[in-house]
Amino acid sequence: MKIVVNYDLCESNAICMAVAPEVFEVRDDDFLYLLTEEPGEELREKMEESARRCPKQAITIEG
Repeated sequence: MKIVVNYDLCESNAICMAVAPEVFEVRDDDFLYLLTEEPGEELREKMEESARRCPKQAITIEG
């Protein structure tokens, strides 16, 4: 699977980071960073929750 973030929509509110800190990180500059674009299948549930909980629906999953 591949994680795609629409940075034009993203507010860097760190909800996704709370769900999956191994994939998402909001740094001191207040921007969201993807630590990996293609997390392992064992993280699919966390990725789906991150996408679902994003208030701006800025996260999508491909594959």
